[in-house]
Amino acid sequence: MEMVRDREEGRIWIKRKRDLRQDMLTLQILRLMDMLWKEANLDLRIVPYGCLATGDRTGLIEVVSSADTIANIQKNSSNMAAAAAFNKDALLSWLKDKNPGEALEKAIEEFTLSCAGYCVATYVLGIGDRHSDNIMVRSTGQLFHIDFGHILGNFKSKFGIKRERVPFILTHDFIHVIQQGKTGNTEKFGSFRQYCEDAYLILRKNGNLFITLFALMLTSGLPELTSVKDIQYLKDSLALGKTDEEALKQFRQKFDEALRESWTTKVNWMAHNVAHPS
Repeated sequence: MEMVRDREEGRIWIKRKRDLRQDMLTLQILRLMDMLWKEANLDLRIVPYGCLATGDRTGLIEVVSSADTIANIQKNSSNMAAAAAFNKDALLSWLKDKNPGEALEKAIEEFTLSCAGYCVATYVLGIGDRHSDNIMVRSTGQLFHIDFGHILGNFKSKFGIKRERVPFILTHDFIHVIQQGKTGNTEKFGSFRQYCEDAYLILRKNGNLFITLFALMLTSGLPELTSVKDIQYLKDSLALGKTDEEALKQFRQKFDEALRESWTTKVNWMAHNVAHPS
């Protein structure tokens, strides 16, 4: 993969040996979700960066400025790659360094909103392979996900065991940022949870639109969208056919599960850091 400068507007990656069509579809759906949320007066600070497949297993990816991966932020705070994933203070300390004084409050709000948006979006779309190099944060606080090679619940597995055991990524260091480092800050956490629930219900109202768009792509040859069985994941995650109350109960259970089992995410991130130390 090479990096080139795109005039004065920023940088792009030239990505080789990778089919980017699935990334393009996912990013287009993220843009649609962002539009639907904004129409409902809910701006979750989504970062749908540019992506263009230019040929067979090659394409261009926009580089988001002033951003770093969770992996780098954690590893730069520790001398041991294995221990870095368990440092819950690393992310908040990084944001404090980038946003001194009164700017920190705004950065934490940006993080809270964007984290809610991506929690809901990655759950609904079944986005997998969520290691710490595939989640980034801008210096302004916006969290965003990259690399969408696994969607619709097609999670990676080893020896028949799924590596990802949570419905979406919600680690305690994310909550640590949202609560501004104060464990008892239930008001901030409650607002975050409400953002997630509101975002989920908005997508549910437009569930048939998402089903139709994915159905239109069935013949495109995408590796993880080949049959109506793949679309069934969307129907299940959006709880189509259920009442809003039943769907919200399902989502709340998934939210609690994501938080309760976040230690498994940390173990996966530790293994990833050890396997990719640089």
